[in-house]
Amino acid sequence: QVQLVESGGGLVQPGGSLRLSCAASGTIFAIGAMGWYRQAPGKERELVARSGSDGSTNYSDSVKGRFTISRDNAKNTVYLQMGSLKPEDTAVYYCNAIIRESRSTWIYNDYWGQGTQVTVSS
Repeated sequence: QVQLVESGGGLVQPGGSLRLSCAASGTIFAIGAMGWYRQAPGKERELVARSGSDGSTNYSDSVKGRFTISRDNAKNTVYLQMGSLKPEDTAVYYCNAIIRESRSTWIYNDYWGQGTQVTVSS
């Protein structure tokens, strides 16, 4: 079984910064892409940033230049450094990872964290 546990959300003023962390644990043989999504009230879940196993990254246009995704493969952890935060960044942020659980399978499964609330408000 695999778990993704997020941390680092909270309340921050506009223009402030926050760092989110997501650690994967359990039965893990390999991790492919890891990423962050967010869902604001009344809106669809959307991609924020994604990090490939090859080191590639991509960002939504709304966060480019303000957010940075990084990962520590030795710790099975992905981070999201958020800066210049705006009220419209307020949402529940979800970690996602594509994980191969054992050597005996080539299948990668899709896992999600429980979400962490980020609120940007003065």
